[in-house]
Amino acid sequence: MDASPHFPRQSRAPVFNMPGIVTASIAVILAIQAIREYLLPDARDIEVVLGLALVPARWTVWFDPAQAGAVIQAAGAGDPENGALREAFARYVTGQQSLEPWTLATYALLHGSWMHVIFNSVWLAAFGTPVARRCGAWRYGVIALTGVVAGGLLHIVIDPLSATPLVGASAGISALMAAAARFVFQPPVSAYGGPSWQVPPHRPAETIPELLRNRTAVAFLAIWLVTNLLFGLVSLPLGAESAGIAWDAHLGGFVVGFLLFPLFDRRSPAVH
Repeated sequence: MDASPHFPRQSRAPVFNMPGIVTASIAVILAIQAIREYLLPDARDIEVVLGLALVPARWTVWFDPAQAGAVIQAAGAGDPENGALREAFARYVTGQQSLEPWTLATYALLHGSWMHVIFNSVWLAAFGTPVARRCGAWRYGVIALTGVVAGGLLHIVIDPLSATPLVGASAGISALMAAAARFVFQPPVSAYGGPSWQVPPHRPAETIPELLRNRTAVAFLAIWLVTNLLFGLVSLPLGAESAGIAWDAHLGGFVVGFLLFPLFDRRSPAVH
């Protein structure tokens, strides 16, 4: 009789060991960027952006048509070189008076450049992976989608007169970052007496007081907040010339992911 212990199967190489849902998410946003860059003519790509990107002014004018003039004025302000073009686009947006509510989610599918989509893919792989492994595919998806919607809504509230299309999955990734921060910085399990090859038992997410006592987690949160504040002040669009990437959308996604993660976290299995 073989008395050797039942060791777990060897996992795949780490670079290929992302959960399927994370791999699929990255593949989708990369494929969309490739189609827009290499297959769609410019006119068709503009139609895609207009149909899927989030434009705060579109929502503002739909709820309050009297704001159309303010939107047009804001579009041309402070940009003598492109002011006329921006005003013309603002007139087009305000003239539609169409809410297009799906854009609260679909803007995350578009990106302003290859640098932007690759940057987001790296962060998605880094923070989406632990969340998907802990919570499962559909909870991962709900957290990301909730972050995207919350980020879009906050962007509309903070910049309601903007006619600049908002694109990028950063709000959803920020929600996944915040969700991961609730458990990835926990200290190692002490006095765990099981075999060395077994996975330690599931631990509940840290509460906010516990998180605030965790120096690593606090440092991560502080760096994230400062970085996004600087990003908003400098207004770097990661290579996009016609689409904005908003710090407030990042913040909205992060706050939602941080606060709602315990509702989506899997419960520990009962011990018999």
